[in-house]
Amino acid sequence: MSQPRLSMALISAALVTAAISGVASNASAQVVIPTNRNALIQQNELQTLRNQLQRQQFQQQQQLYREQDRQIAPKPRPEVPIVKQNCQSQVIGTTISRVCR
Repeated sequence: MSQPRLSMALISAALVTAAISGVASNASAQVVIPTNRNALIQQNELQTLRNQLQRQQFQQQQQLYREQDRQIAPKPRPEVPIVKQNCQSQVIGTTISRVCR
């Protein structure tokens, strides 16, 4: 190969390699390497355990908050004096009438 063609081929190969590595680094999917499969499974299990622990801690915190709310005694209802009406029953003939003041 001549010098310009060789350098053009090397530059093209370098650009392709850079483009592939850039796309691979920005990809959101995890690449599973057969030799690293156990590490990925362990990482997923670890994340699952973390999530379970966080849920358990959240539930325990909520239980503590509920217990604190129960311990705070509700304010008693204010005692309001009841005013009884002063009513008198009057019998006039066969009719009973009540007169309240």
